[in-house]
Amino acid sequence: MSKVWLITGCSTGFGRELAKSALEAGYKVVVTARKPGEIKDIVEGFAETAIAVKLDVTKADDIKSTVQQAIEKFGRIDVLVNNAGIGYFGAIEESEEDEVRRMFEINVFGLANMTKEVLPIMRQQRSGHIVNVASIGGLVGFPGVGFYNATKFAVDGFSESLAKETAPLGIKVTVISPSGFRTDWAGRSANNSKIVIDDYATTAGQNKNNIRGYSGNQPGDPVRAAKAIIKAVESETPPLRLLLGAAALKGARNKLNELQRDFDAWEETTVGADFPKE
Repeated sequence: MSKVWLITGCSTGFGRELAKSALEAGYKVVVTARKPGEIKDIVEGFAETAIAVKLDVTKADDIKSTVQQAIEKFGRIDVLVNNAGIGYFGAIEESEEDEVRRMFEINVFGLANMTKEVLPIMRQQRSGHIVNVASIGGLVGFPGVGFYNATKFAVDGFSESLAKETAPLGIKVTVISPSGFRTDWAGRSANNSKIVIDDYATTAGQNKNNIRGYSGNQPGDPVRAAKAIIKAVESETPPLRLLLGAAALKGARNKLNELQRDFDAWEETTVGADFPKE
C-alpha cells in the first residue's frame, strides 16, 4: 500500500522539493499552499496520486477542509509534514509584537493545530508519522533571530513530548533541524524589524546581515534534504531529531559541549538545591 503524505507549505523550498520527491518515489501526496496556483505544476501528471489544496495553517476552516479532502481522496493519512513557516529578523528589543505574534501563529500554533486535526485519524489507524520542520535554531540560539529561535525551540519541545505520548499508539515523530539551505527562508519568507538599535549592530545586526548576504549561496541542497526526510520516514527506526547540513551538526555538537561544561561546573550547586537527604 502506498503511503499518503500531507505536506504543508509546498510553494517553495523544502515543501516543494519534498512533495516532488515523494510523488516521484510513488507515494500519494496532498500538496498544500496558501495560493494553490503556485503548486499546480507539482501535481500535473499525478492525477491519481496527488491533489493540490489551499491551506493557510492559521485558519481552522482551511485545516479541517484540507484533512477532509485528503481522506475523501485517499482514505487515510500516513505522514504529516508540518513544513509551513516564516522567519523574522530583529534583536529581541527591536522586535515588533505584531510580527512576532504572526510568526508564532504560523510556526507554532499552525503546526500544533494541523497535528491535532490529523492525530485522531492516525490513532484510529494505529499508525502514522508526524514530521515537524524546525531548525538548528530550535537547538541553538542566535543573535538577531531570538523570537524565531523561540518558535523553533517550541516546535522541538512539542515534538519531543508528542513522541512520548504517541509511541504506544504506533505514531512516530521526527523533528527536522536544518542549517542553511537554499530556500526562500532568508529571502522573501523573513521580514526585518523596522526598529534598529545601534547598540545591537555588532551582534543581532551583524548576524542578520550575514544570513541575508549568503541567501542563495547556502551549502544546503533542498533536493538532498527532501530525500533525507523520505529516508527517515521509510526507516524502521527513524530518529526523533534529524539534523540536516554540516553546520547543523557542528552547531548541535558545540551546544552539547556547552551544556556539559555548565552542568559539570555547577553540579554541586545544582544538587545542593534539593532538600538534604535524611
